[in-house]
Parts: sequence; C-alpha cells; structure tokens
Amino acid sequence: MRLNDKIAIITGGASGFGAGIVRKFSAEGARVVIADLNGKLAAELSGELGEQVTSHEVDVSDGASVKEMVDNCVSRFGSVDILVNNAGIGHIPQPLDQLSESDFDRIFAVNAKSVYHTAHHIVPIMKKAGSGAILNVASTGGVSPRPNLTWYNASKGWMITATKAMSVELAPFGIRVNAINPVAGETPLLSTFMGEDTPEIREKFLSTIPIGRFSTPEDMGNAACFLCSDEASMVTGVAMEVDGGRCI
Repeated sequence: MRLNDKIAIITGGASGFGAGIVRKFSAEGARVVIADLNGKLAAELSGELGEQVTSHEVDVSDGASVKEMVDNCVSRFGSVDILVNNAGIGHIPQPLDQLSESDFDRIFAVNAKSVYHTAHHIVPIMKKAGSGAILNVASTGGVSPRPNLTWYNASKGWMITATKAMSVELAPFGIRVNAINPVAGETPLLSTFMGEDTPEIREKFLSTIPIGRFSTPEDMGNAACFLCSDEASMVTGVAMEVDGGRCI
C-alpha cells in the first residue's frame, strides 16, 4: 500500500496507459479521480474498481473544464497529493509539411497546454500543503524521434523539458516532478502511430525494441507508482524511459 490514502488525479485515465496507472494506484491504496474526456468509459472503470475511485468528465485542453474538475476533487477529498498528466493524442504518420494547422493546434492543446492548465490549478494546492508529486507521461518520441510524427514528437519533447523546468522551480516547495517515456504499446493510439495495424508493420516496429514487446498499461502503472511514491522522495526532474531499450 505504497500510496495509502494519497489523493491522485489521473488524466486520460479511462483507457490505455492511464487505466493501467489507475488500477495500480487503486491497488496501492490511493483514492483516485479518473479524469477523462470519455466520461462514460471513466465511470465504468471507477464503478469496477470500487468506492475509492471516482470519475470526472474533463477536457484537459480547456482551462475552465480543468478548474471544475480540480474544484470537484478538492470539495470531495480535501486536497490533491498526486497529479498524473497522462492525457494525450497523436496523429497519423505523415510528412511534417502536410499536417493541418487544426491538427497541430489540437496536439499541442492536449499534449502540452493541458500541463499548463493542470499546473495552474493544482500547483497552488500542493504549495500550500508543502508536498506533492506530479508525473508527466511523455514518450520515447520526445527523446528519439521517428520520421513523419514530427509534431507529436515535438509536443512530447516539450513535455520532457517542462518536467525538468517544473522540477527545479517546485523543489523548494516540496513538490517533485518526473516523467515517464513509454514506447508504443497496446493502447487505442497504437494503430495511429503505426499508420495501420498489420502483422508486418508490428514485426517491423517490434524489431526496434530490444526486449521485443510493446509497453503495457501494467508497465506504466508500475513505473508511475514508484515515481509518485515516497520511495522516490529523492527523485525529481527525471524522464524515465520505460521502453524495453528502444532509446539505447
């Protein structure tokens, strides 16, 4: 029970890596708010996991929506101890000069500006408490970019830099900020990153991962649990690669 009685908000927690983090945090004793644009899916998962897990429909790219979600969490639980910025979107692989401006804006609104919105409303709560842990779910794409995903890669590189900058600024307030960099995994975004999901494309992609498999939601849950627990009290500003050796 490494997160016993901790209050955690996990964005994009209804599916994929986010759901893996929700399940792990719940199993380790945290009270979890599943914050997701898909309110129905979030409610289904919270119902499955019991009373200590609740859900809230939120658009992380919208500041007012994030504020409402945070206010609801504080009203119910009294504080926020852990924030996991997991919500994110990608785009179909394509040349960087062909991605539409509207797609570019949406990618940065969800993958980057959402981190600003959650920090704007949650960091003051953590400062007042004198403690807190923030985890940003970035990507190996922010460290070792792949062609035709340039603007997605750039958004995750932004997230990694933001993590390091936040960690330095917030350390005096007792707030730790880290990131994890998963490689592509068995999530709803997998087919988006690969362009299409065929055995041939999967085999080609897996050949770049030394361990020989995709990341799983359980992998992300385990790494996130460590970084957000008191066991990692001396760890801040780290972008941990959970990628089976992909970035070596």
